[in-house]
Amino acid sequence: ESSRVDPITLQVLTSAAYSIAEEMSVALIRTSRSTNIKDRRDASCAFYDTAGAIAVISQSEIGTPLHLGVMGAAVSTALNKLPGSSLEPGDDIIMNTPYPAGPGHLNDICVISPIFYKDELVALVANQAHHVDVGGYAPGSMPFGVTEIYQEGLQIPPLKLSRRGELNQDVVDLVMENVRDPQDLKGDLMAQIAANNVGERRVIELMDRYGKETVQRYMQEIMNYSEQRMLAALRTLRKGKYSFEDYLEGDGWTNQLIKVKVTVEITKDKFIVDFTGTNKQVQGPLNCRPASAAACVYYVLKAVLDPELPGNAGAFRPVKVITEPGSLVEVQYPGALANANIITTMRIVDTILGALKDVIPSRVLAGCQSNQLFNIGGFNPRTNRRYSYIETYGGGQGGMCDRDGMSGVQMHMTNTRNAPIEVFEASHPMFVERYGLIPDSGGAGTFRGGLGKRRDILILSTDNTSTMSTDRAQIPPWGLYGGLAGSCSSFLLRDKKNRTTRLPSKGTRRVEQGSVISCITAGGGGFGDPLKRDPERVRFDVIEGFVSRQNARKLYGVILKSDCAVDMRRTLELRRNLAKATKAPSAVHSRFHQTRSKA
Repeated sequence: ESSRVDPITLQVLTSAAYSIAEEMSVALIRTSRSTNIKDRRDASCAFYDTAGAIAVISQSEIGTPLHLGVMGAAVSTALNKLPGSSLEPGDDIIMNTPYPAGPGHLNDICVISPIFYKDELVALVANQAHHVDVGGYAPGSMPFGVTEIYQEGLQIPPLKLSRRGELNQDVVDLVMENVRDPQDLKGDLMAQIAANNVGERRVIELMDRYGKETVQRYMQEIMNYSEQRMLAALRTLRKGKYSFEDYLEGDGWTNQLIKVKVTVEITKDKFIVDFTGTNKQVQGPLNCRPASAAACVYYVLKAVLDPELPGNAGAFRPVKVITEPGSLVEVQYPGALANANIITTMRIVDTILGALKDVIPSRVLAGCQSNQLFNIGGFNPRTNRRYSYIETYGGGQGGMCDRDGMSGVQMHMTNTRNAPIEVFEASHPMFVERYGLIPDSGGAGTFRGGLGKRRDILILSTDNTSTMSTDRAQIPPWGLYGGLAGSCSSFLLRDKKNRTTRLPSKGTRRVEQGSVISCITAGGGGFGDPLKRDPERVRFDVIEGFVSRQNARKLYGVILKSDCAVDMRRTLELRRNLAKATKAPSAVHSRFHQTRSKA
């Protein structure tokens, strides 16, 4: 009878576990110091049992899928270095190194705290937050022109940040001495400790109420339940192997295309993602470790199969990820990888979705804007001190089978917010001259891609170094099933003499005071034949400024009258003529292909 699972208790404790992670996130955001965490929410929290990576019990909804996917690897690495027998109540562990397994890059500092109940180690809580600067060759610690992780910043192996509730000041001093904005970093670290303290209190309260044995048993049942739901979802899919390729556009050293290849094999009880055939590791900082690649797989599975599935280790027991040592997705030490979180993981997600397009077309979407990084540091004349700033800019989401892609949003592995302009300008020596969506940037389709956006930033600081990176600058986000590709991304630099230069898609460079940097993100690919889009939707897009009258006619075959009403007779005639002149659309509007073999 004691082993019987009560469904009501299971649901109550499931909700409690996720509430703990969520409350930790709220505490972290409210007590943090930097704009990147308190406003953009570039941080995540989770609750583990003592097995670490194989037993993440709950994750916060506030946070990024990438953080939540790799944090378990960080916990396991920490426990290998500092096993449970070496931990005491009040200890906190700090680490940031991706090798052998951990956060995706050095900016993501992880703080892990053991939870003791009546002198017994019963669980762990952890959080991961992106710190704006962790040292290295350029402000922001995500530079190009590097070949090794040593050049990217301070590497922190698992160390005790606190011992028995007392801050280890030696560790704090060492870290602060190696970064450009030590006060922000220290404030954010203290917020990370505070968040874990909240999680610890809530877990102890839960065990006081329900009993330690009951809570621990049901935590395992939560994972078992998620596993069964994932298996049930997998069994609805068509069995077979499905492949897809996509490309990164250079690594900052060369403009050579870098291939990402996946083969997805679906069996009755396994979802296998094989990256064999992916490019060898590159010289620049676009490589990633297997934990990051696996995080992308977990995200796609949850998003397309069961978005409401409790995101814990049990859900991903049926998943197998295969990577090749020395490849882009299993870089060997000391390979550079700071920009993989921004660029490479986004491309991995698009590639997996491309492989699944004929398996579950109702749940996948067309190609999306890769994340775009704007990173700058210099001397702030208002405060007479140095500063660093980071922001990532979203673009167009790919269209789906039943809806348009969202415009100007973060996608896939990023779930951060847009920093409010007022906060941005008040806190940093910059001024936003322009910010808005880009008309006609979304790929045309029955359901069009979301629009990219443009932000023009006037630089008011001196002695500036900026890192900018984007992808989809050469190969636009692809369309699906007759949908057209979206627009490309770019960076522009306007100097004090009003001369405008197009910048490389990836690079670290000096920027003069008075320069204006334009960050232009790509539009998402369209889904379905544009000639089948509801003319009233096209009319709405023209009224809202999303689509020009010219493209309404040219791409959608929709003719509008002077009052913007649809001229239905002329529209139908034009669409018939355009359909005759257009060859049958391919499944993917791009240079890519997808193959399938039956199981």
